[in-house]
Amino acid sequence: MIYTVTFNPAIDYVVWLDGLRPGAVNRARREFIQFGGKGINVSVMLGRLGVESTALGFLAGFTGRAVEQGLVQDGIKTDFIHLDEGFTRINVKLKGGEETEINGQGPAIPAGALEALFRRLDRLTGEDILVLAGSIPSSLPGDIYERILARLDGRGVRTVVDAEGELLRGVLPCRPFLVKPNHLELEAVFGRELRSEEERRACAGELRKRGARNVLVSLAGDGALLLDETGAFHRIAAPRGAVRNSVGAGDSMVAGFLAGWLNTGDYARALRLGVAAGSATAFSDGLASRAAVEELLRQGFPQA
Repeated sequence: MIYTVTFNPAIDYVVWLDGLRPGAVNRARREFIQFGGKGINVSVMLGRLGVESTALGFLAGFTGRAVEQGLVQDGIKTDFIHLDEGFTRINVKLKGGEETEINGQGPAIPAGALEALFRRLDRLTGEDILVLAGSIPSSLPGDIYERILARLDGRGVRTVVDAEGELLRGVLPCRPFLVKPNHLELEAVFGRELRSEEERRACAGELRKRGARNVLVSLAGDGALLLDETGAFHRIAAPRGAVRNSVGAGDSMVAGFLAGWLNTGDYARALRLGVAAGSATAFSDGLASRAAVEELLRQGFPQA
């Protein structure tokens, strides 16, 4: 079973405007709601690709109940911890020429709730995969990802970490199965601009030396680069299409990669499905449908 953890889930309220005018009444041209948070996005996309998962994390208030109800209706298994105070955040995504985001804060997570999550994670075995994705609330310790991986050490659980900065650096000694920085996050880890393919490959190699078994670097419109645990590099360009949405594309890539790897055990084919899923979401208004992903796979990919 794949388990995803989302420490700070959200209701994403997405609004299209003809143009954003500060200080004036702005009327929506189109709108929709989706249930988000990086781990939740991974679970939703896995479900659309036919792979079962369980979404873990923390919910609060009426917005939290709405998130859980929506995921259950979408066929996603959940095992959330419900907090007594606060409410799950609402993020507003304004699309009016440029994308503007207003992200809510989310509830504080008390020590008892965190311990309840640890008890859930203690059930995981070598047959399971755990996905830790995204930022963490200020009420949690900054090394929470590292603490979780250390707690799972020796039990054979494959861990996937999609994070940046210290969250990413801290987990490397715990030998995660997969880390997925984007190209900007990779630059931030090493504190310099990476101008060439060779520099990106060298930095991916350094992450592997520090402990990551597989390093997947998303390159936005340029596709993705994978350094697998055998030391082999795989490079694929992104399919062609009009970008309509940046939210959830990286999470979709993680889900596609895991679905491809579980189905085939082949890293090149896993990368191909990962890039197709990430690109399909970028070309959609929300997380992509399975049909959209399969259509990109049929169309093929340009030469990297």
